[in-house]
Amino acid sequence: MILVTGATGFIGPRVVHALRARDLPVRALVRRADRATQLERWGCELAQGDLRDRQSLERAVDRCSVVVHLVSIITGSPADFDRVMSQGTADLTTAAQEAEAGRFVLMSALGTSEQTRELVPYYRAKWAMEQAVKGADLGWVIFRPGFVFGAAGGVLPTFLRQVRYSPITPVVGTGERRLQPIWVDDVAAFFAKAVDAPSVTNRTFELGGPDVLTWNELYAALAAALGKRRPSVHLPVGLVRAAAALVERLPQPPITRDQLTMLEVGDNVCDPTEANETFDLEPIGLAEMVQRATG
Repeated sequence: MILVTGATGFIGPRVVHALRARDLPVRALVRRADRATQLERWGCELAQGDLRDRQSLERAVDRCSVVVHLVSIITGSPADFDRVMSQGTADLTTAAQEAEAGRFVLMSALGTSEQTRELVPYYRAKWAMEQAVKGADLGWVIFRPGFVFGAAGGVLPTFLRQVRYSPITPVVGTGERRLQPIWVDDVAAFFAKAVDAPSVTNRTFELGGPDVLTWNELYAALAAALGKRRPSVHLPVGLVRAAAALVERLPQPPITRDQLTMLEVGDNVCDPTEANETFDLEPIGLAEMVQRATG
């Protein structure tokens, strides 16, 4: 049995679908069973629980040989990041050890490192999650994907709406920072193979698509795909940061100061060759992503 956390999020359902496509048994940790009807239709067993409830984690991981841990938050207080991501992962790895699970597959994030861990609570929590997994008596696989694009969910639909409906495309800063998007189903394919692939234990893989481009190039490509002519306006980072300070207390803020910090720290790119060759996968490029998202 494979336990999957975060199975009702953006990436989680695609991972579950990929696992079930291989006819592998899946148990999904969910906070509310009424929001997991699709998972049940795919033949998943549901375990009601929460990363903040250690006893529910112990019940969920019982008789599971593999744990796929996808839970993450992108906004919240430092205490929220600690409770949900850092402590939640520590408790889950302990429960997995006690259940004698053989493998733990973790979703981390590109940009996570010892150098960036003190920049924002998100990186600190991701780094703590990685260390908890590496320090446990478990075989582990860690994936660090960059920006994950999908047709429903994630940031790509927001970018497409901006280009489709706004007469001017706002770009934060110079727009010269680079990113390397990867399609959500490609990420799911890596996870589905990692649960039992040989010779991947205790390794960290960075994931990215084949196209590396600047934010300016991204918006230009989206405009071209949509048949739109959209001038860009470059917003000073300081101005956007001031606006973020006002809106980040909303339930779903469009941007936060921490997210701006992560955008400023450097390019969100990697060399995905090792991951692609190890798992024999070839992620799709941006043109195909946009076609799938708009077709």
